[in-house]
Amino acid sequence: MVSTRTPGFSRPRGRFTGRRRTPAQTFVTETSSGPGRPPRGFSVRPFPRQRGESTFPPTPDRLNPAALASMRTVQLLGCLIAAGWAAAFPLVSDLPNQKQWGLIAAPAYALAGLLCLTLPRRYAARTAAAVALVGAVLVPLGLLALHGRHQSEVMVVERSAHLLLTTGDAYLPHPVVVTDYNPYLPAMALFGLPRQLLGDATAFAKVAGDARIWFALTFFVCLLAAWRLLRPTRPDSDGPRAPLLPLAVLTASPLIALALVVGGVDLPLIGVCCLAMALAERDRTVGAGLVLALACTLKWTAWPALPVAVLLLWRLYGRRPAARTALIGTGVSVAVILPSVLTQADALREQVVRFPLGMTAIRTPAGSPLPGKVLAGFGPTGHAISLALMTVALVGVAIWLLARPPVSAIAAADLLAVGLAIAFMLAPAGRFGYLALPAVLVIWPRLAARRWSSRRPVVPGRVPEVPEPALQ
Repeated sequence: MVSTRTPGFSRPRGRFTGRRRTPAQTFVTETSSGPGRPPRGFSVRPFPRQRGESTFPPTPDRLNPAALASMRTVQLLGCLIAAGWAAAFPLVSDLPNQKQWGLIAAPAYALAGLLCLTLPRRYAARTAAAVALVGAVLVPLGLLALHGRHQSEVMVVERSAHLLLTTGDAYLPHPVVVTDYNPYLPAMALFGLPRQLLGDATAFAKVAGDARIWFALTFFVCLLAAWRLLRPTRPDSDGPRAPLLPLAVLTASPLIALALVVGGVDLPLIGVCCLAMALAERDRTVGAGLVLALACTLKWTAWPALPVAVLLLWRLYGRRPAARTALIGTGVSVAVILPSVLTQADALREQVVRFPLGMTAIRTPAGSPLPGKVLAGFGPTGHAISLALMTVALVGVAIWLLARPPVSAIAAADLLAVGLAIAFMLAPAGRFGYLALPAVLVIWPRLAARRWSSRRPVVPGRVPEVPEPALQ
């Protein structure tokens, strides 16, 4: 009797790709269709075809993100836009810290654009990025830190750390003014601990203990780790092999520089969300769960990252890795938040939930003219319409996520970015600075993976020889 089963290949298990560390491959042995051709039915697809999915192999991007960023025209245009953006703040902003940042950053961006045009191509990008980084981040941040000037959220974080060390609770029980409210979850107080340990007696202590420094360090470490996880195995010859230049450009851009200098409280959230998607794509279930737990205990806006990463793991590696990450992320988050829920339930609900949504007697200072804020300005009816629109839009994103689970870290970051952007746009209170989170979620995974497409690339491999049928 002749067996048609090919020895050495086991049936794949799991919802899509099995439970192995790498996506399972399926092989079907048939007679060859001609000399020199692979056997009919041979497939190297990393997961079964889904409805509506193209069966053709993925084509490389025509414009690599790194190659596009290396063009002098693109570099000059970016510097001019950044210079114009920074120059507008001394004219339109009523906040002294933002005005000072604009006065220092605008000339730095203009000088960086001039260097992009005049210096040799080999040195232009690095020199311009260094000038922009010094002028738009290091100099204004150092000046503001030495004088103790920052936005109110930095003071709130440092005060919550003081309360946590002295009373065991991170929230004031009876807030009176807007700065008494702490809209962050308990883990955010960790970034205020250096101030409590170092004090502010010396210039070094003033700078090193500033919570903005630790916001930025967490942001940098997470983005560097995400780059290392998402980078191709064999980097392209025309793409940057190290993440330092792309990270410097991103940090020096007005998108990050302004937030880092004056506040920076959202930077850790941006970094841990990017890192969580990268860990999920690489099947690092424990690491992804712990990073997601950190995100979910910083701000409630990070909670959508947990189901997105879990669905990415389920789509690529099966139910068990997804369930492991979900249990770790949920369990650690509950363990961190539960003490505050038990001891300060009213303060937690009032300051973390109702205050950011504009449902308290004292209104949040986040008042950028986004659609949700405009609607909320029409009174209780407009406020209710804003919340209803946000809920309907987020339900639609959730349905889309379940119908088309992400297949890569880029796709997962895109879905998370869409959901967060809708929430920020339609929330009754918000800032333009909040949109930095979805913007970096779209940009950084693509820079690290060096492709625009959100589809998971299939590495072509050598067609294996078909073994002879086994005789029984």
